[in-house]
Amino acid sequence: MSSYPQLLSAFRLGSSFQLPNRAVLSPMTRTSAEPSGMANERMVRYYTRFAKGGFGLIITEGLYPDDAYSQSYDNQPGIANDAQAESWIPVIRAVQREGAKIIAQLIHAGALVQHGRFAPIAPSAVKPVGAMLEEHGGSGEFPVPREMSQTEIRQAVEGFAQAALRAKRAGFDGVEVHAANGYLLDQFITDYTNLRTDEYGGSTERRIRIVAEVLEAIRAAVGPDYIVGVRISQGKVNDFHHKWAGGEADANIIFERVAAASPSYIHTTEYKAFAPAFSEGGPTLAGLAKRYSGLPVIANGKLGDPEAAERLIASGDADLAAIGTSALANPDWVNRVKEGRTLNPFDHQFLHPIATIKEEELL
Repeated sequence: MSSYPQLLSAFRLGSSFQLPNRAVLSPMTRTSAEPSGMANERMVRYYTRFAKGGFGLIITEGLYPDDAYSQSYDNQPGIANDAQAESWIPVIRAVQREGAKIIAQLIHAGALVQHGRFAPIAPSAVKPVGAMLEEHGGSGEFPVPREMSQTEIRQAVEGFAQAALRAKRAGFDGVEVHAANGYLLDQFITDYTNLRTDEYGGSTERRIRIVAEVLEAIRAAVGPDYIVGVRISQGKVNDFHHKWAGGEADANIIFERVAAASPSYIHTTEYKAFAPAFSEGGPTLAGLAKRYSGLPVIANGKLGDPEAAERLIASGDADLAAIGTSALANPDWVNRVKEGRTLNPFDHQFLHPIATIKEEELL
């Protein structure tokens, strides 16, 4: 315990959300649900193992919120209807029995669609850079999406709100809005994917507007005390090195506007959470989120080394550390850190194939 006094200390998130430590299971795309988008028994075992391993807070893979245009991958879980929401109840109950909290991440694909069942929609008709992710079932270049109408924007916002309400009713401890990594909401934030001339495009203040509207709609649906987080990044799954053109000025605008929409926390993700967000020697993205929002911050990015996680939390840049691939190699990461045991290095043997749960690892 003395080796990592910050990382292993308790933390209160929201009014009554007591966590036993600062380690969070990062949301990771798994594509292991049923073709119908329903959660299954394999997912019960998968998530429960992290709870048994000491993680006090678990954030799920991204769940698509509506049946219209939001699904990105085949075998991606959804929460677009009551049946999908109810399929998560065994997962929720199993995790909570182990003393952990579980948050549902809500994600809209926007232009990053990899299954061909519908033509994608996006802020603007801009072809995504890069190629589809073969590890998630894609192949070749992304198609050019269709620009969303204002009616479709309102429908997407409402889809997030209704999905959050379904998550609350199913028993999730909270929800996290995915506004990062190149998906729909991040496509609005990003200057080169958002060429709109209406109130959702142009300046950074306008491009962040839809994220605030989603958070406000969710808050109106679930009430003032339910945990509602938001994930923000610069880099994307299809554009890893992207940086906000306005640098820290953009960070100021984005985090202040997001905070005004009353989320419970901000979750930043960078390749290295402890690296400067913009210029050498400058602040981290997590630190900027903390500075301009005043909210609790979860940081993600190469924090599987507990010394790195401890330093970041001790610096005040973040309150919690989200652990991703290191958790796949060590579902009992927290317990190992507490007990001073060696951590397994991450290797792709833990995925078979990547993004599909390797059954024998869960037994």
